[in-house]
Amino acid sequence: MHLPARRRPEFEQDRTYEYPTHLRAAIDDLPAAPGVYVFHGQEGDLPLYIGKSINLRQRVLSHLRNVDEARLLRQTLRISHIRTAGEMGALLLEASLIKQQQPLLNQKLRRNRQLCSLRMVDGKPEVVYSKDLNFATEPQLYGLFASRHAAQESLRSLADQHKLCYGALGLEKLPPGRACFRAMLKQCAGVCCGDESPEAHRTRLFTSLDGLRVACWPYPGAIGLVERHETLVQIHVIRNWCYLGSVSDVTQAPALDRVATAFDADGYKILCKPLLTGKAEMVLL
Repeated sequence: MHLPARRRPEFEQDRTYEYPTHLRAAIDDLPAAPGVYVFHGQEGDLPLYIGKSINLRQRVLSHLRNVDEARLLRQTLRISHIRTAGEMGALLLEASLIKQQQPLLNQKLRRNRQLCSLRMVDGKPEVVYSKDLNFATEPQLYGLFASRHAAQESLRSLADQHKLCYGALGLEKLPPGRACFRAMLKQCAGVCCGDESPEAHRTRLFTSLDGLRVACWPYPGAIGLVERHETLVQIHVIRNWCYLGSVSDVTQAPALDRVATAFDADGYKILCKPLLTGKAEMVLL
């Protein structure tokens, strides 16, 4: 008899928790300090999962005690770690390693090859792609999206919130001289039927998009983001919102300075606030 998924033996086995005594030795080397940790599997030292924490020892111990991670713990043969001088370095290194090594159980930070944004063209938002434009230096971009569909859905949501016209935004085609259906429902302010001027509609559109504006890289070249933890000092080399690596001395930084192959949305999200608010210690390279 076919068993439902929740009753299949292999499913129940995945949920069976036993404290991973084979990993106990790995805890001995873990410091109570910031860094990145890697759970390694069987085939070719395959990375199963990569994570980060401001306290490596505490975070990994929480994994070992988590009943919901029984399957991961059984598949793990060893745990390695890399120290960083702070949370920023841990975030940047984690994102970089996940893109490079593609661990089986990390999904969110894997490279997205269809990164999209919105750009105004002839008064209408148009979906553009990072493979065609350098998002780090291209002005007047709004939002970072995983797909064309996600970009259009975000624009549709803004239209619903601010009574913008789907037709004027290019989200639907309107017959000449006809108002959109949403105008009849008072969900559109009526630029499509003359109840609102195109200038007023455009002003509200730019106001609604402003919260999604993508900041251009604000420096002429690379910068070094400095972090310190006890005796460890790291300088994270950044150019065009992309993390290029870390060094312990500023004289070593030029060796890492290069033009990144593509805009990195994860780097942008990690770095934008601390750099633009001036809260991070940095040096121009």
